[in-house]
Amino acid sequence: MKPIYLDYAATTPVDHRVLEAMSPYFTQHFGNPSSVHRFGQKADAGVEKARRTVAHHLGCQPSEVVFTSCGSESDNLALRGAALAARRDRDANHILTTSIEHHAVLHTAQQLRDVFGFELEFLPVDEYGRVDAASVAERLRPDTAIVSVMHANNEVGTLNPVAEIGAICREAGVPLHTDAVQGAAHLPVNVEEMNVDLLSIGAHKFYGPKGVGALYVRDGTRLLPSQTGGSQEFGLRAGTENVPYLVGMAEAFRLAQSEQIQRASHSQTLRDAIMARILEEIPHTQLTGHPTQRLPNHASFALKNVDGNLLISLLDARGFACSSGSACKTGNPEPSAVLLALGFSEEWAKGGLRVTVGKDTSLEEVEAFLDVVPEVVKKARGL
Repeated sequence: MKPIYLDYAATTPVDHRVLEAMSPYFTQHFGNPSSVHRFGQKADAGVEKARRTVAHHLGCQPSEVVFTSCGSESDNLALRGAALAARRDRDANHILTTSIEHHAVLHTAQQLRDVFGFELEFLPVDEYGRVDAASVAERLRPDTAIVSVMHANNEVGTLNPVAEIGAICREAGVPLHTDAVQGAAHLPVNVEEMNVDLLSIGAHKFYGPKGVGALYVRDGTRLLPSQTGGSQEFGLRAGTENVPYLVGMAEAFRLAQSEQIQRASHSQTLRDAIMARILEEIPHTQLTGHPTQRLPNHASFALKNVDGNLLISLLDARGFACSSGSACKTGNPEPSAVLLALGFSEEWAKGGLRVTVGKDTSLEEVEAFLDVVPEVVKKARGL
């Protein structure tokens, strides 16, 4: 049987329309965008067109879009850059985030605490992994440097009330960052409506190439650059631009946002079928994440007394690619820190299963998976 891919939260294939947009910038318009001759000007025009496209679909100005190498770098630049600038400018020393952020945020925040001496405070989350905006208001302080709350959780799919949190932060004069790497692939991400000051995206989550991302930086938001050496990206991120990949990301983002309604509708139908049958047919299984306020393509579960990595290996042997949680923790035998934070015991938190569909996933593929997964789970429990 042809292998069936159900791990679109980890990465996606590059859309053929994206490859077509990228192709000329590998062989024809290959100049350095900083060069003044016509080859450089052609490349620079490609970069700036990409910037305008991304800005248009974020609802911001092109000057507020900083290109990076990936969503993780965007998170790093946002959190470290804003925290260090806030300390320099107003002696701020307090960071608010959650314990279930992507590691690009969580580990950066921990480094700011352990190496740079910031005070790190974790916002509470409910049993779905959702932040209550009121808890942000309660914990904001005059010396809060930055708040970072993810748009959608990569492991359990839950959506956060980012706009509500942003309004509270705006009134307090504290910048809000959101990791929208998952959300931007499936939902509108208008930065004005979301009330954010910093927002991260990564191209490979929405059918663009790996190794390229962007950070929205609201005009007036101060950042210290994390990579110095040149004046590229408004002085915030030195280095010769990866022109074909930037062009590809812009086209992929344009398509994701333009086709958002159709893609979300298709994905949600498949997601709901997966959730219904797994919960009905597999005993000792719980849905993780919010039942409705979640990514439209994302189904995730905790299975009691199952080794999640063993389960993924057994499914792979049957031709189905899924995940036990975040792609960044593959091979980790420990219980999921996210599931533990949501209140699951260790015997449940070791058995995570994440099934994520794509824009081209068919109902037949999903049904083939659902016909097999109860038997595979039973085998995993036996082993």
